[in-house]
Amino acid sequence: MAAPKAPICQSCGFKKNPPGSQRCASCGAKIEELARPSMRPDDPESRYQQDGFNVLWFAIAFGVQFVLSAAIVFGLPLIISRLDFEGGNGMLVCIPVWFVGGLLVGMVSPGRTFVEPVIASLLVAIPATTLLIQTQTVHTLPTFLYIILAGIGVLFTLIGAYLGERIQLGPPPKTAD
Repeated sequence: MAAPKAPICQSCGFKKNPPGSQRCASCGAKIEELARPSMRPDDPESRYQQDGFNVLWFAIAFGVQFVLSAAIVFGLPLIISRLDFEGGNGMLVCIPVWFVGGLLVGMVSPGRTFVEPVIASLLVAIPATTLLIQTQTVHTLPTFLYIILAGIGVLFTLIGAYLGERIQLGPPPKTAD
C-alpha cells in the first residue's frame, strides 16, 4: 500500500507539508479546503478572507498592542521628558502605534488573521483612551473626539493587519487566461 502523499498548498505552493496536516506549514492556509475544488475559482481575493476566530492569536495580538501602547505612548515620555503624549497628542500617537501592531501581527500570524488584532486593539483602546482623557491638562479635547480617534485607531489596526497579511502571502497566484 502506498504512503499518503504530502499535500501541496495551493495558496503558497509549499510542497513539504506532513501527510494528513490540516494547515500549510508555510502560510497557514487550510489544506482540506485547498484539496476540494474551489467554489469561486475566478476569485483570487478569497484567499485573503479570514476563516474563523483564533484565541491564541487574539492573545498574541492583545500582548503586542498592549506592550506597544504602554511602551511608546505611556513609557517613552517618562524617559524622554521633551515628549508630551498626554491628552490629544497621545491619541494621535496611538493611531500609528495600533496600525504597526496590526501590521506586525498580520505579518507573523499563520493563515488569515484580521479580526483578532482589531478586537485586541479595541480592548487596549478602552483603558488607553480613558487614561488619556484623565491626564489631559493643556491640549484638551472633548470626550467624543477621543472616542472618534480611538475608533480611527482601531480601523487603522484593521488596515495594518490586512497589509501584513498581504505582505506575508504575497501577490495572488497568476491565473491562466
